[in-house]
Amino acid sequence: MLDSHERKRLRGKAHHLEPIVQVGHAGITDGVVAQTAKALADHELIKVRFHEPEDKRAMADQLAERTKSGLCGLVGHTVILYRPNPELAAAAAAKALPLRKSVQRPLGRARKRISKS
Repeated sequence: MLDSHERKRLRGKAHHLEPIVQVGHAGITDGVVAQTAKALADHELIKVRFHEPEDKRAMADQLAERTKSGLCGLVGHTVILYRPNPELAAAAAAKALPLRKSVQRPLGRARKRISKS
């Protein structure tokens, strides 16, 4: 789903984020999947924190699969997930500033060269 350049860019954007979802000892339950899916719908890019997982890579893959999201990274016990939301992209595009038109400036006088003799 995501290529390495995109994953790297998303990991950089997620650096300042705090984990939104906490996964406890019970592991990945239906409630955790529902909360993660809601958070992805609201934010697109989120961090999920596991509390002492037995196999964090398998849990991260399972959570990404069940939420239909892309796994961007796994750092310690924190997982970075991304799922694009077309509604957020459309809203961001509508809010973006229009491109600035280039201004055609009149040419100034050419500088006179003074030759030193």
